[in-house]
Amino acid sequence: MDNVVDEIVNQVDDNGQGFELPLLLFAGFRLLIDRLHAELARQGHPEARPAHGFALQAIGRHGATASELGRRLGVSKQAAGKTVDRLERLGYVERADDDHDARRKLVRLTPLGVEMLTRSAAIFNDLRAEWVRTFGARRIRDLEAVLRAAVPATFFGLDAATWLSSEGNP
Repeated sequence: MDNVVDEIVNQVDDNGQGFELPLLLFAGFRLLIDRLHAELARQGHPEARPAHGFALQAIGRHGATASELGRRLGVSKQAAGKTVDRLERLGYVERADDDHDARRKLVRLTPLGVEMLTRSAAIFNDLRAEWVRTFGARRIRDLEAVLRAAVPATFFGLDAATWLSSEGNP
């Protein structure tokens, strides 16, 4: 397989090939996420995984039920419940009664969960600053502007982990 990929990549001219753009975007995303998690581990969050970040973002400041979390992540209520179990064991979330509806249980971020998200934001800022130093502020601003123009403002999928798996939607 590697030889086939190498052969295709070697045929790419200066104008690139259609398949290259999504691969480069994904590789850049993966690079940033891997660097984020290496730094999170160094800063005291060695158990944090990319799927945890998506889940914590989906839970949000106001909390969510397991059903809401499942919808936001594109997984079943049961799969969301397993994710919550793991995050609860790690200390990032807690289950609590909903003050507005006694029948509902909310999943809420703990101070440790908020702290991890705060650290993640700071690390992403550092990674962006590193790219600015490496590639120049104008090029990074242009890249971000192109991506903002290409991606609809209403599109923000937290279901990436499911989407990438064989379990995801077609």
